[in-house]
Amino acid sequence: MKRRNFIKFSSLLSSAFILPGYTLKSKKNIYNDKIKLSLVGCGGRGTGAVINALNADDNIELISMCDVFEDKIESSLNNLKNEFKGTSKIRVKNENCFTGFDGYKKTIDNADVVILATPPGFRPQHFEYAVNSSKHVFVEKPVATDISGIKRFIESAKIVKKKKLNVVVGLQRRYQPSYINTFKQVKRGMVGKITSGIVKWNSRGVWVKEREKNQSELEYQMRNWYYFNWLCGDHIVEQHIHNIDVANWFIGDYPISAQGMGGREIRKGKKYGHIFDHHYVEFKYKNGATIHSQCRHQPGTFYEVNEKLIGTKGIVNLDDSGIVNITDHKGNIIYEYDPIDDKSPYQIEHDLLFKSIRQGDQIDNSDYAVRSNLASIMGRMATYTGKVIKLNDVLKINDNLVPNNLTWNSEPPIKPDIYGNYKIPRPGE
Repeated sequence: MKRRNFIKFSSLLSSAFILPGYTLKSKKNIYNDKIKLSLVGCGGRGTGAVINALNADDNIELISMCDVFEDKIESSLNNLKNEFKGTSKIRVKNENCFTGFDGYKKTIDNADVVILATPPGFRPQHFEYAVNSSKHVFVEKPVATDISGIKRFIESAKIVKKKKLNVVVGLQRRYQPSYINTFKQVKRGMVGKITSGIVKWNSRGVWVKEREKNQSELEYQMRNWYYFNWLCGDHIVEQHIHNIDVANWFIGDYPISAQGMGGREIRKGKKYGHIFDHHYVEFKYKNGATIHSQCRHQPGTFYEVNEKLIGTKGIVNLDDSGIVNITDHKGNIIYEYDPIDDKSPYQIEHDLLFKSIRQGDQIDNSDYAVRSNLASIMGRMATYTGKVIKLNDVLKINDNLVPNNLTWNSEPPIKPDIYGNYKIPRPGE
């Protein structure tokens, strides 16, 4: 069935269906005050999230910002002022801009709702402070870079449930109409039981920040955070988590083991820190399903970001940027969704967050976000070690990649040798 015909005969796009596990109730707002918003982490993703948030609600204003780098705050604020020129949505005073590693506390204290968009290594401590302060949160993925961070986030998530706070995590495919509608068909049995799949994020990679003169090692790593595990988690955690999360969502479970391979084949220079440029992981699930996961950061290679999930009766073909469909095993299309008129999932997740706050409801994405994050870390551990990584063993680990109480006088946890090279993981060692 084509999308347009399918919509004609169903109610799949009703408000109660928009988000799995959450029902938007038809009731008046119980929270009518102006919502005060704060941003922690003023890079491109944080700035983009603020734009989505301010467009989600008519009675909201940005009042505070924080970043370890003052120039990041200035750049983000200028971009936001241009975006919302002629409105009263940007109300950030100089005294409400905070720098340094502990500025996030004052920024969070000022707000009703907080956007957490720093490098992921800091996410667990920022999230902990926000929920202890009873703030609603939009938190970017991933939520942690190590197992200790995962455990810390889980403990904070318990407080979210007790206080009935709203937490939306930036795994936006869960809010994407094409994915949601296709997921409904899977739940109805259209493809049977999912037994395997292939999920991919293969691309040329992301930005690199060159080392500047007189820059401390800590500042260099903070500026070039994508290439250091304590800050980023490697691209299998920071980026490929999207595809792994889709597999978990559609299967309805999370991996119990991972094994795989990876390395540095192209991006081998000092400026690429110590992460890999490719990973392949085989995830095993309790119900017998196997997901083959691959991600690559190599310039000049072809781009492919998608998910294919194979069931006993059919195949789900998902693509973040185009038409998705379900075929039978002969290749015949039995369901197709054309996203031609759909709103961006980046906007939808904020629309629903602020609507939930207004209505006194609760959205809480923390559970699936932390579980998929854990799976991606298991995948990294598998490629780094060359061993089978089991969930039960991983949960016993206390690794603490991210130091507490950092200042600009602190030494980073990862240091180069006398030649400026960083120690690279070696499978088998």
